[in-house]
Amino acid sequence: MRNFARLIPTLVAFPILVAATLPAQELAGSAPLEIIHGKPFVKVTINGQGPFRFVLDTGTGGEAIVSPQLADQLNLPSAGQIQLGDPSGVGTRKVPLVQVQSLQVAGIEFTGVKAARHVLSEADGTCQGLLGFPLFRNYLLTLDYPRQRMTLAPGAVAPDGERSVMSFRSPDGIPIVPLRIGGLQIEALIDSGGGGLSLPESLAARLKFSTVPAIFENAHSLATRFQVKAGQLAADIHLGSYTFAKPFVEINPAFPLANFGSCPMQNFAFTFDQRNHLVRMESGKTILHLAATPTGARLQNSPSEKDAESALVPVG
Repeated sequence: MRNFARLIPTLVAFPILVAATLPAQELAGSAPLEIIHGKPFVKVTINGQGPFRFVLDTGTGGEAIVSPQLADQLNLPSAGQIQLGDPSGVGTRKVPLVQVQSLQVAGIEFTGVKAARHVLSEADGTCQGLLGFPLFRNYLLTLDYPRQRMTLAPGAVAPDGERSVMSFRSPDGIPIVPLRIGGLQIEALIDSGGGGLSLPESLAARLKFSTVPAIFENAHSLATRFQVKAGQLAADIHLGSYTFAKPFVEINPAFPLANFGSCPMQNFAFTFDQRNHLVRMESGKTILHLAATPTGARLQNSPSEKDAESALVPVG
């Protein structure tokens, strides 16, 4: 059972995650990325304690999430509540906020961070929290998968005519870029916390497949549970000047946009410039191949994940 939860603050009467107070922009730093089952993990210190293991998730629209166990261990004070949702638009969930006085990653300190206190997916493995995309809004954030390195730096990304630098929008604090399938242009979330390359069911119904899509796995998000199908496309998918040749894709009945997850991201070094809404993608190859998404981001002999809550809305 894969958890597709993408935590997106919704604009309701509860306080949304506010920007952390960031240090001077002349600072820069880097840290190792630990890539496990495709997902990037970094070491984080909180209020001078740690290090703790966090997922770095560009598919989360809040600044940070901490597990209830870590919040209790550090005695993090309450900072109100936040309402969280996911891209399905079906339902939301109210969770507590906690105050983090100091959060350090890659040698850079962020202060005054309000983090959601929330149980993390078992698919994320052993970790104590999650760093979301908006936390890095005042830096160039580089996720270099081939070199397994994260970098935070000042500066800006320069446009190059949409070859390796693309514009993105982020209405919910998550980067969204255009993809092309033949002559069709679609939008996709760039989601380092996700799995493979996922297409919405409504779009997949209009495409040709080399193999008949078959049931791939059961999945759930914060509000929904659904069944994922998968198969090999008969067409190529283009991201800027890069081509995924007839890739294996998942078909998602719950979410309205495509999802460019951790597996396809491993081919690139991504540099995000949130101030100018630009992302630079660098890869050693222009023609890329994407095989079946590894199922079960867990050790082979570890216990199976728990079934999804019965309260989740079935979709599809």
